[in-house]
Amino acid sequence: MGKPTGFIEWQRLVEPRRPVAERLRDWREVGLPPSRLADDTTAKQQAGRCMDCGVPFCMQGCPLGNPIPDFNDRVFRGRWQDAWKRLSATNNVPEFTGRLCPAPCEASCVLALEGVDKAVTIEHIEKDIAEHAWHEGWVTAEPARVKNGTRVAVVGSGPAGLAAAQQLARAGHPVVVYEADDRPGGLLRNGIPDFKLEKSVIDRRLAQLAAEGVVVRCGVKVGVEPTWDQLKAEHDAVIIAIGARVGRDLQVPGRDLDGVVMAMDYLEEQNRVVAGDLPAARWDVKGKKVIILGGGDTGSDCLGTALRQGAAEVHQVEIMPVPPEARTAENPWPAWPLIFRTSSSQEEGGERDFALRTVRLEGDGGKLSAVVAERIGTGEEIRLPCDQLVLAMGFTGPDTSTLAQQLGVALDRRGNVAATEPGWATSVPGVFACGDARRGQSLIVWAIAEGRETARAVDAWLRGGPSWLQARGIDQPFEKR
Repeated sequence: MGKPTGFIEWQRLVEPRRPVAERLRDWREVGLPPSRLADDTTAKQQAGRCMDCGVPFCMQGCPLGNPIPDFNDRVFRGRWQDAWKRLSATNNVPEFTGRLCPAPCEASCVLALEGVDKAVTIEHIEKDIAEHAWHEGWVTAEPARVKNGTRVAVVGSGPAGLAAAQQLARAGHPVVVYEADDRPGGLLRNGIPDFKLEKSVIDRRLAQLAAEGVVVRCGVKVGVEPTWDQLKAEHDAVIIAIGARVGRDLQVPGRDLDGVVMAMDYLEEQNRVVAGDLPAARWDVKGKKVIILGGGDTGSDCLGTALRQGAAEVHQVEIMPVPPEARTAENPWPAWPLIFRTSSSQEEGGERDFALRTVRLEGDGGKLSAVVAERIGTGEEIRLPCDQLVLAMGFTGPDTSTLAQQLGVALDRRGNVAATEPGWATSVPGVFACGDARRGQSLIVWAIAEGRETARAVDAWLRGGPSWLQARGIDQPFEKR
């Protein structure tokens, strides 16, 4: 694969980004557009660093099992269309993962034995391949030649739901995707800021799904109209892909003060402003002192949003201690590296602090004025002036209230929809679950992988035999050479 000595000759080069001063003035993606040249030297060299490992641990690290050495080899040789064929065989939406995935494949790259900053830039190469494919017109509709008489409902239009819907449509099952929001995409549209994923990237993929026969109905709140049991009665199979959007709240004195907002409310409102759906944001923090509780991806998205809105100060606070700069003995390769990271938003400004536990909120006249926190380990109390507090402390799971009452599906001990591998079936016959609704808040690549596997299970269940998807070999990662 690639060039046998490529990893020695060429150093890792990460995706180039626009200058901070430039990107803070708009909501466009921070990354520079990939080169359109088929003989792009940089892309070929980065793909050529793939070192023909005897065991490709990168594929083990990828929940989708993407054939990473295969498409790297093809990019190195300038065979971009072949690279696209290999990548799209296992990933329905590589343009999403190429932008949003934290790349567990890179953490498992053999070159990462020398440090995560040595790994092959798999995520960037994946994005390059996808963008080449869209630009060259290789991404085309693949409608089923023969339609079955079955009807499948997919509830939720996030990455899990879209992947499941596309796979089932290609297998010949008429699919309707039901989305509660006014536009499809789930958190991809409502939660992820445009500076990480411009919404035109979602729209072009949705157009392809529509051409393949997938019907998307927005503004349908399943559980209200129709009820879950009504939906089941009208379809031969139902897939629950509602995500896990219930945010973790803060239980401290002063929580009811004006000036506290949940992260998803904050992000979704600004996304709607950028989309032109709202004239202005209620939670605009221009000129304000902002504190974000939570150091993960959602917290970073809130940080980038606050900076673009023109916050006077932004302070991102994490309850966990500061991570080490490199792997520890208790965190060996190829496990996910628990190390200090800096996101694109954290590059842009703001302060970061660790090992702080919020103990109370203070206010003046009913409005938030300060966050009081305790330094874990020392007990030192710290008062941080604050006009706006954003709660980005993770998610507790899916909203299953009407789902459990109306349909009677069993839940696991964490409150997620109980559905076990490999069948992905819930306790109710004909009802399946995948993605964050089943596993809790997780990575986009896991959502896509579970959507694909659930589609395979549903196809087999409807046919009463082997899945057409599996028999046809759509998901086989290797080709004979």
